[in-house]
Amino acid sequence: MSSGDSPAVARRRLRLALRRSREAHELTQGQVAEALDWSLSKVQRIESGEVTVSSTDLRALLQTLGVTDRDTVDQLAQDARTSRRRGWWDQSDYRSQLTNGMLQLLQFESQATAIRCFSSTMIPGVLQTREHADTVFEFWNRDLAEMSDEQRAVRLEVRMRRHSQVFDRPDPPEYLLVLDQSVLHREVGGPEMMYEQLRQLLAYIAVGKVVLRILPFTKGSFVMLGPFVILDLGADDDLVLYRESWLKDEVVHAPEALHRHRWMFDEMWRVSYPEEKSVLLVEARVAALKAAIDR
Repeated sequence: MSSGDSPAVARRRLRLALRRSREAHELTQGQVAEALDWSLSKVQRIESGEVTVSSTDLRALLQTLGVTDRDTVDQLAQDARTSRRRGWWDQSDYRSQLTNGMLQLLQFESQATAIRCFSSTMIPGVLQTREHADTVFEFWNRDLAEMSDEQRAVRLEVRMRRHSQVFDRPDPPEYLLVLDQSVLHREVGGPEMMYEQLRQLLAYIAVGKVVLRILPFTKGSFVMLGPFVILDLGADDDLVLYRESWLKDEVVHAPEALHRHRWMFDEMWRVSYPEEKSVLLVEARVAALKAAIDR
């Protein structure tokens, strides 16, 4: 293990090793939970990476799974220790104001090797300007759900930090974005704000941070899926799904849901305008907004 491994990377490696050991011994999560006198949810949360595992619990779990090789045990014990190191999102000021789904997303974004995002309503949060994000939170607070000033400030700060965490690290992920064409014409915060937002999106595309395809108006049936994000964590089939609505947000690990959303994303990517045409559409919209502002 590299000394530079992050807690998220170590946690991913640990949970994958535990899951593979369990499957190799043809044990279900329920059988493991029963053998250890644990709740099923505890085993599920350890394997999904939602929680860390203590040294005592790890020893008991490895014994139940028949993992006895000393080098393997030592490696997994080190991964467990590393995984318990705190990330910036673990600060109490953040944890008290963020949903469990968002806390998980922050962890997975920090280690993702590829991110596939579909948005049918607005520019994704990780790509929003500060002004755009603040306007979204203002609307959320006014019309959808009560949000304290502290919660709004924390969520705005986190949204800005997410961008740096994803794109400014030494090994940024490939970020593939499918935007419904309507997003270009939905003026969140008015023409000036949307003008600046789309200019920033073009700047990200120009330096290779984002690869964009626009889903045409004629392919409108896809928008019924709602927005979602698929994060590739580097290992074979090691994906997580993040979904958000105004009612809730969640991280999904179920293979069926992951495979279905990955297939839908690939299909949307196929039928969307190619990158060059998509950039031209954004540039045309920027020009139209500039003309409207200057009138």
